[in-house]
Amino acid sequence: MPPKKSAGGAKAGKSKAGAGGDDGDKGKGEKKGGGNAVKVRHILCEKQSKILEAMEKLKAGQKFNEVAATYSEDKARSGGDLGWMTRGSMVGPFQEAAFALPVSSLGSPVYTDPPVKTKFGYHIIMVEGKK
Repeated sequence: MPPKKSAGGAKAGKSKAGAGGDDGDKGKGEKKGGGNAVKVRHILCEKQSKILEAMEKLKAGQKFNEVAATYSEDKARSGGDLGWMTRGSMVGPFQEAAFALPVSSLGSPVYTDPPVKTKFGYHIIMVEGKK
């Protein structure tokens, strides 16, 4: 009986290794498909009322970076520019939204509407590049 148990344990070990290999393949697939980094800008406000005011300015045609400079409450570089962010370096809801957005420009941004809620507050996110 004891040899069978250890043989079963060895099989389980092989299965885990195989699953690990599959995970590696999935990771490679993600890089090819949706990219592994995004060049992102955001507007962050603690209060929902303020982020909705910023959203109205964007809908009225004001440039994203100008609205970010006026309304955003974080310490991101001017215009809400966070630069290149890699998968896994952002909080969950922010990351999901950032990788789901298409690439757009400051003049005609495609942004999250409604704003994304995270532990930091409310974000309006736009993506300027993917790689």
